[in-house]
Amino acid sequence: MTYDNILRMVDDPDVCDAIRFLREREIVHYQRFGEALRIAQDKADEKNFYGWNPQFDKKKPL
Repeated sequence: MTYDNILRMVDDPDVCDAIRFLREREIVHYQRFGEALRIAQDKADEKNFYGWNPQFDKKKPL
């Protein structure tokens, strides 16, 4: 909404182009963060293979 308000007030085409770019970039970032959140929520119930690595956590003989 802020970007739209700025676009209504500004007449300079170069400034308008920059504001439009920033608005589009923010929309894409919002979508990507939403996708990442959904993926994280889907994976939250799966077994965590990164918490324990049998090859690394093997006890070494004394």
